[in-house]
Amino acid sequence: MAIRLYKAYTPGTRNRTVSTFGEITTNKPEKSLLVKKHSHKGRNNRGVITVRHRGGGHKKKYRIIDFKRNKTNIEGTVTTIEYDPYRNARIALINYIDGEKKYILQPRSLKIGQKIISGPNSPIEVGNSLPLDKIPLGTAVHNIELKPKKGGQIVRAAGTYAQIVAKEGSFVTLKLPSSEVRIINNKCYATIGQVGNIDANNITIGKAGRNRWLGKRPSVRGVVMNPIDHPHGGGEGRSPIGRIHPVTPSGKPALGHKTRKKKKYSNKYILRRRK
Repeated sequence: MAIRLYKAYTPGTRNRTVSTFGEITTNKPEKSLLVKKHSHKGRNNRGVITVRHRGGGHKKKYRIIDFKRNKTNIEGTVTTIEYDPYRNARIALINYIDGEKKYILQPRSLKIGQKIISGPNSPIEVGNSLPLDKIPLGTAVHNIELKPKKGGQIVRAAGTYAQIVAKEGSFVTLKLPSSEVRIINNKCYATIGQVGNIDANNITIGKAGRNRWLGKRPSVRGVVMNPIDHPHGGGEGRSPIGRIHPVTPSGKPALGHKTRKKKKYSNKYILRRRK
């Protein structure tokens, strides 16, 4: 992927960068793998906003992605590389020899016409999916399951990968993109390679309207609100937050306060916390 720069002919283009979309091969998605997805705009079943800063955005349909990779020992061919409006990674359409079509996350360097396969005896090649105990140490993997047969849940963002650093008993130790070191059941599946579109985090939005296209509504600082709207609000003119530590609109500690439960069941699987 390459990034396109703009000359500053308007304020919105002064710092804007966009993808060239050079790797995209078609703009017509597979209709059988499209579904409608209702936008809740951050509201619950009573219409009350429970998640702020969501709403609007361009109309889009959800692409059904095969995170399970459970078509064992059936070879597929990459036919297209496509854009997915719900994620920053690209997706690849796979045609299997039995006639079925599925979308997968496109790994870096996966090309059209390339063959992929999943299963315990698959070769160690980019795009293939295997159990963690069959993958050599030091291999970069993505789309990793946390529970066998549940489907990939972690390491799915553009440009990310985890590294296998150790194997012991029925567990495999992984170093995740966040620098967290975690053990996972060795029967869980993972896909070989790094997720594609590695320059996604180098894109600069450039103007507020572009975030509105993505369904993101404006965020307003608490200190400029009234006391009824935010704990930081009130005061005369420009005033500090008036507290020792900043808090969320509901009054919970913010900015650096750890929110993970101390007795969470999966704590025993984390060998080193993320920074």
